[in-house]
Amino acid sequence: MRRILVIGIGTGHPDHLTLEAIRAIGAADVIFVPTKGEDKAELADVRRSMIARHGAAGARLVDFAVPRRHTDGVGYRQGVDLWHAEIADIHERLFLDHLAEGEAGAFLVWGDPMLYDSTIRILERVREGGRVAFEVSVLPGITSMQLLAARHRIPINGIGQPVTITPGRRLSEIFPQTAQAVVVMLDGEEAFLAVEDLETEIFWGAYLGLPQEITIAGRLGAVREAIVAARAAARARHGWIMDIYLLRTPASSSAA
Repeated sequence: MRRILVIGIGTGHPDHLTLEAIRAIGAADVIFVPTKGEDKAELADVRRSMIARHGAAGARLVDFAVPRRHTDGVGYRQGVDLWHAEIADIHERLFLDHLAEGEAGAFLVWGDPMLYDSTIRILERVREGGRVAFEVSVLPGITSMQLLAARHRIPINGIGQPVTITPGRRLSEIFPQTAQAVVVMLDGEEAFLAVEDLETEIFWGAYLGLPQEITIAGRLGAVREAIVAARAAARARHGWIMDIYLLRTPASSSAA
């Protein structure tokens, strides 16, 4: 039986790999490395540096190109479904062509595989296809949410309060109407700019765990333009950006 290891590798800092993740990287016969074009080549390079440090001497690296998500003429969910189906076909071919029976193949997943990553879902699609059999093991990793809180030296939640995690496109639906503390990920449109209460606290970070890490915090009215400027400058410099932030209403901030 083939084995697939889904390994959370944290946000890029080599010291944030868990001991379990290090052992799993060393146990893999094949490591599949996703590539997303020149502008995100650094992400693949971080994975390769971890493999070079912790992988077995005979481990084989197999690069594969990740297709772009469908956005023309389809809704968001349909576009994601088509995209996942395309990636599942690629994974199936990778396993058939590069992973022999009894071998272990690994995917190094940014952050933690349970949070805004679809590797587990895509592998289930491959399994349902029935052309290749395998077992899956999932190893957790440090998330950007954890690192955001550590860098700003804050707890994520107020005392006895819940925390909501959302992509940026859903922020206006829930904050502050139904949630007073929100962690926002995958925000390509700077959704925080639509928040009306400028006393809202924001704790923002980009490239967390990498050498180019940036953090800004304060009342939204005082720092939102600085965040917009920092995002634009960083994207122009690096060609890509991954950021995350926590928003807290003044009421929830006083209870933190």
